[in-house]
Amino acid sequence: MPFSEPAPANLPFFAFIRHGETDWNAEGRMQGNQDIPLNDKGRGQARGNGKKLKAHLDGLSVSPVDLDFVASPLGRARETMELLREGLGLPREGYRLDERLREITFGEWEGLTIPEIAERNPDLAEMRRADKWGFVPPGGESYEMLSARVQGWLAGLDRPSVIVAHGGVMRVLRGLLVPIPTAEIPRLDVPQDRVFLWRDGKDGWV
Repeated sequence: MPFSEPAPANLPFFAFIRHGETDWNAEGRMQGNQDIPLNDKGRGQARGNGKKLKAHLDGLSVSPVDLDFVASPLGRARETMELLREGLGLPREGYRLDERLREITFGEWEGLTIPEIAERNPDLAEMRRADKWGFVPPGGESYEMLSARVQGWLAGLDRPSVIVAHGGVMRVLRGLLVPIPTAEIPRLDVPQDRVFLWRDGKDGWV
């Protein structure tokens, strides 16, 4: 069934950007709250997203200085935000951090790949495969728990904003905005070279 909580009424325009690629992304490793820096490809993605967002805002006659900028406190999100702001013609600083936008925590599994997890903990790996939404890794959190955290942040969004965070955060955020079955939310595509938009009650990409 779709996630039961609807998006807040009159939610303002916002753009959401996933951080650029890291070496752990390229290797398929679970990052979670490990502070892995962007690689060169990731920095290029961040700069490219800044250009895409600037062109979109120009088309709407929206000035970036009128937007609120908020990022996850993890370094890969902060560097992405700073490169994005440069692309918008803004100083690198001038954004806020919000702990609720941290990536989902994978606990003891952070740094491992899915095949490594399946080899070490085959029973737990199968439990995760069967219920990725509700499964809690050892010492970690589930997508359901992450969604409750992000929902608290979303409920307070009261001005047009640009957000930089993580793949898991993007997945549950989309689940909070549109009717997506919970089993599908953890498997949503989360590109690092596109900008997700919410405007006038509709979602889109640039």
